[in-house]
Amino acid sequence: MDSMTIIAVASIVTAGITIAIGVVGPSLGEGRAVATALTSLAQQPDASATITRTLFVGLAMIESTAIYCFVVSMILIFANPFWNHVLAQAAGK
Repeated sequence: MDSMTIIAVASIVTAGITIAIGVVGPSLGEGRAVATALTSLAQQPDASATITRTLFVGLAMIESTAIYCFVVSMILIFANPFWNHVLAQAAGK
């Protein structure tokens, strides 16, 4: 296998692992946050506006972690900085 193939395989595998691991945590966190918010709403219906607003802000913060993992995986697949290094070495030969 040449170096281009190795970098391609490593990029695809790393992107897959990044998405697989990087999405599990936020999804579990979002599920727990929603469950806790629903419990709080059932116990204190008068505070529903505050609880809902806080829930949406928390969900946005949690979701940003998954979005960062997605961006990293897209960079690894489409804009990998190692491609330029390998192409420069191949042109120098």
